[in-house]
Amino acid sequence: MLFNSLQFLFFFPAVTLGYFALPKFRWIWLLAASCYFYMAFVPFYIVWLAALIVVDYLAGILIEGATRRDTRKLFLAVSIVVNLAFLGVFKYANFLVGNLFAAWSFFGAATPAPWLDIILPIGLSFHTFQSMAYTIEVFRGNQRAERHFGIYALYVLFYPQLVAGPIERPQHMIHQLKEHHAFRYDRFVDGLKLMAWGMCLKVVFADRLAGVVDPVFNRPTEYHGLALLAASVAFTCQIFLDFAGYSYIAIGAARTMGIELMTNFNAPFSAKSIAEFWRRWHISLSTWFRDYVYIPLGGNRLGTLRHYANLMIVFLVSGLWHGASWNFVLWGGIHGVYLVAALACAPFLPVSPGGSNPGLRLYRVVKVFALVCLAFVFFRATSFQDAVYIIGHIPVGLVDDIRALAVAPHDMAAPLADGGLGVVLAGLGVIWLDHFILRRYGGRGWLAGEPWWLRWPVYFTVVYGTFLLALPSTGQFIYFQF
Repeated sequence: MLFNSLQFLFFFPAVTLGYFALPKFRWIWLLAASCYFYMAFVPFYIVWLAALIVVDYLAGILIEGATRRDTRKLFLAVSIVVNLAFLGVFKYANFLVGNLFAAWSFFGAATPAPWLDIILPIGLSFHTFQSMAYTIEVFRGNQRAERHFGIYALYVLFYPQLVAGPIERPQHMIHQLKEHHAFRYDRFVDGLKLMAWGMCLKVVFADRLAGVVDPVFNRPTEYHGLALLAASVAFTCQIFLDFAGYSYIAIGAARTMGIELMTNFNAPFSAKSIAEFWRRWHISLSTWFRDYVYIPLGGNRLGTLRHYANLMIVFLVSGLWHGASWNFVLWGGIHGVYLVAALACAPFLPVSPGGSNPGLRLYRVVKVFALVCLAFVFFRATSFQDAVYIIGHIPVGLVDDIRALAVAPHDMAAPLADGGLGVVLAGLGVIWLDHFILRRYGGRGWLAGEPWWLRWPVYFTVVYGTFLLALPSTGQFIYFQF
């Protein structure tokens, strides 16, 4: 079930109403609703998810009950291997087979790769990582093993964040599922406001940006110059608005019931360095890799070269997590190179005069945005060759395109001639607006302190504008494929 579907328009109020109407059966109600929500995609895959839930539920109890550390490590290893095996079969089997047969053919064999007919379960990467976080935290002693099977199942299946996060930690989430949350008008309205804003970002802006992105990235060799540049910027805007929109809806839907999910985005395009960008972008995933991969590898504690190697490993694995393609791995590697290069060059750069210079701050923000756009070309391109073509041909005719834009905008290459450039500028504008709202209100109590004559016109504009400007058919969220 998609958040931006008519089905969800009836599902959400029914589930929320039932949550408050059935205080003694809340976990049963939410678990049943979450199973229904997930089964609306591919019903059979609930079986695989249930199997993982059973494995990790038992693993948590066995880990906590074991007296020897080696035994606890064994139970943890079994849990992690099972989770990664599920992820590997469904997400990476064809990728591995394809690469093995490509290597085989390099030495002269012409046997075609036997592709497996496997459909990736929606959100598998997200709930796999959330399940692994549970067993790791039980092993570390930060979370007691959950004996209530239904509560643990709900921790994995909780519908707002089931398919695309945020990836929650058990010590933040499980106790909330047991607590009694009375209906609070202010909290309920805060949740609805977040949901409305997220829906606006998705169906009004992100889906329109797809009209600029898809034609160019699907046939890049037909374009050059400004069209390639605009599509590259458009995709960076699209993926943020799409994913941040989902996160707002998820956080808002949970908040209406009194359950707080972690913040997933914190004005990432106001970052003045790549390191700061990753502290603000997809926070639940970046902190997952920090706590469960980077720090166990040694972090920055084992010398400079090991520090750089650990960063590269984390970002290469993060790229692979996003998809079974070398383009994703390269995207992660590019960000790893950004961070390593920044650390390596820092001793040779002049000391910053501080953050009081607005021109310097703007330069840094634009620089980070440009670097992120460059890396996202590999994320979105259908092949490595297409990504190289796009980057290499952005300068081709770019100056002439900009001059022509001022003289005869209707003669520009589609989709720019069809208002595409205006859509890109609108996307940049709404990102600035989103970041401004975050800085002023912190994502909580949006406009709550403003007078009613300002609040309600803004609410009406967002809601009515979303219905009025939404495209007739909207696509699924980009991160559902991961």
